[in-house]
Amino acid sequence: METRCLCLLLVCVLSLNHATADNGSVKNMKMQYTGMPLLKFQICVSCRYRRVFEEYTRVLSQRYPDIRIEGENFLPQPVYRHVASFLSVFKLAVIGLIILGKDPFTFFNMETPGIWLWAQENKIYACMMVFFLSNMIENQCMSTGAFEITLNDVPVWSKLQSGHLPSMQQLVQILENEMKLSAHMDSLPHRR
Repeated sequence: METRCLCLLLVCVLSLNHATADNGSVKNMKMQYTGMPLLKFQICVSCRYRRVFEEYTRVLSQRYPDIRIEGENFLPQPVYRHVASFLSVFKLAVIGLIILGKDPFTFFNMETPGIWLWAQENKIYACMMVFFLSNMIENQCMSTGAFEITLNDVPVWSKLQSGHLPSMQQLVQILENEMKLSAHMDSLPHRR
């Protein structure tokens, strides 16, 4: 019976992780669909830059109605994503074992550590501690600090390189310069 419960718990945890996994796909935050040039933001959603992106989008779409603006989450390196994914499954398995009152150390013929005995006596506190500690580490793994901006696939700003977000005035000036340069390049005769 215990083995069935543990197997059922493991299947539930793995199916939950598979259902919520990112699988490398990136959810686009498309704000505007019409227009010629594409202004693309790649932001760290876990750093709460989404609000900044939305504010910039609102102002820029009013100022430049012909620019198409898109935003997406800037994903961390794969090793950090895998660590975060493992932690999300591991956390649920540990919480399940605490709630069920099972001792996984006896399965490996190991002596039960004192912290596990404490967790069995204080299930609510132990589950909360595992949950919040794991979430904190997962968020650190998924946080990139990125706020990258490209105009027609040409990088125009990188927070990872500059260390700070652009002000609205800086971004408008950069866009003005890029669009003037693009218009100038389009007006030049093509050589063969």
